Amino acid sequence: MTSPTTNAQGIKLMTTPQYKTRMSDSLRKRFIDSQAWQDVTFYDFIEKRALEHPDRLVFIDETRSLTYGQLKNEVDRCAAFLKSIGISAGDVVTMQFPNRVEFPVVFFSLELIGAIANKISPDFRRREVEYILRFSNSKAFVCAANFKGFDYPAMIDELRPDLPNLKTVVVSGETSVKNVHSLELGLATSSPLPAVDRIHMSPDAVMRMAFTSGTTGDPKGVMHCFNTTLYAAEVINSEMHVTPDEVLLIWLPVGLNWGYLSLLQTVMVGARAVLMEKFQATRALELIEKYRATFIPTAPASLLAILNVSDFQKYDCSSLRVVITGGASAAIETIRAYQQHMKGHLLELYGMLETGFHTFTRFEDDPEKVNGTIGRVVGQMELRIIDEEGRDVPYGAEGEIAAYGPSVHLGYFNNPNANKELFTDDDWFRTGDLGKFVDEAGNVMIVGRRKEMINRGGKKYFPREIEEFLYAHPAILHAAIVGVNDARLGEKNCLCVVLKPGAKLTLDEVVKMLKGQVADYKLPEMIELYDELPFTPTGKIRRHVLTADVINRINSR
Repeated sequence: MTSPTTNAQGIKLMTTPQYKTRMSDSLRKRFIDSQAWQDVTFYDFIEKRALEHPDRLVFIDETRSLTYGQLKNEVDRCAAFLKSIGISAGDVVTMQFPNRVEFPVVFFSLELIGAIANKISPDFRRREVEYILRFSNSKAFVCAANFKGFDYPAMIDELRPDLPNLKTVVVSGETSVKNVHSLELGLATSSPLPAVDRIHMSPDAVMRMAFTSGTTGDPKGVMHCFNTTLYAAEVINSEMHVTPDEVLLIWLPVGLNWGYLSLLQTVMVGARAVLMEKFQATRALELIEKYRATFIPTAPASLLAILNVSDFQKYDCSSLRVVITGGASAAIETIRAYQQHMKGHLLELYGMLETGFHTFTRFEDDPEKVNGTIGRVVGQMELRIIDEEGRDVPYGAEGEIAAYGPSVHLGYFNNPNANKELFTDDDWFRTGDLGKFVDEAGNVMIVGRRKEMINRGGKKYFPREIEEFLYAHPAILHAAIVGVNDARLGEKNCLCVVLKPGAKLTLDEVVKMLKGQVADYKLPEMIELYDELPFTPTGKIRRHVLTADVINRINSR
């Protein structure tokens, strides 16, 4: 019973037995009985919206727009095209796109051929992309030709000789790289995939994955099914009263979890979304005014940038209904400044790729009482604060936030050690974030992080992947990247190094070495030289000690 084998119409459903997940009879029964899982897929919503409102706009980007009818048509054509070039059921397809309408077209089409979407950030570069393609055993790669001046086809062309399992590359836009397929040509020359040829995936099947940490020694590919994914979007639509009249402005990257779920929110209710390729504060204000945006998911850094536009109040933002900040903790001053000067309810949200949306503040909350918290648990999600042994700590004490509920992921791909470490014996997921309950209503405050992860403006990574690169530099004896508090971004990257005798090193030299190999948000932004780093007796860097010392250095200057 771990997966439905036929649907209500008696149609046989495709499962993904090659993926070992935490799905069980009892887990499925619990969330089916509670109606958290509705046993539907993405395409069910696309078909329904296209039938009800074929001429209503659904997605608008910098160059074109799609109606619901056009979206269904392009999804059907894209599925036929991808199938014709050899992509089949069970294949992992890695996608790397900025915020353009091509992303939802390709993503939603994969369901119809039974392929699995592996979405990655458009910021990722050679080292990150190669690792993810290899670890996920991707059979196909679909990308934009260019974004922010970066040539994605040229990158993948260099990597292909070392990736024998990568059989197919599809490019959207003009490129001089050979042996790739044109997405636009494929869409133009393909007829919609006939209904009889569509794959019907089980709502419990692994249909998407994403990597949390890229190329660390302990890679974590998160697996989700339709049921876990759709609940995450449904709970925020329900709690935030999202309707077909909503206009979402999405500048969060759709290749990352929250941006992607915002697309799904849009389709589920029949609303409209405006996609912004690159966040720029003045441009964001222009789009809010132009499209009468009502709903914005964002990281705190973007809010601060908008508030710092000298004449931001000249733009008409009266349409804003809800602005949700998450991904990183927002400073109290930023929250209060927004509430004083901008329109719409500002709500704080806590979630992650592994858990979906876990907590957020509510419309009815007194802002002064909940400012600085991440709100309280939502829907059928559950939250505990636990110690190292997995036991609940006393109410109000600090501990690790643990999650359970219908949007928690199915486990890490091909990583039994991570699954054993991060799921308790009773199936609660350890988030790695430290928090505490602050009132009887159940509001929670984040107080720290058990993980070494750095969170720069809502984009997270493990420093180890950069450090491994740095040790190849001839001047470096020891290296460590730590996050330093920053009012705009939450954290900035500081490189702490011990140089070899007689060696010299500048920040510019380090950035030049790393540029093009890793995402720009992982590049060091400051450098501190040390005679020695604080190590434990077993040789591990005491990062909290190092971070505190860097802060002391900065404050004493």
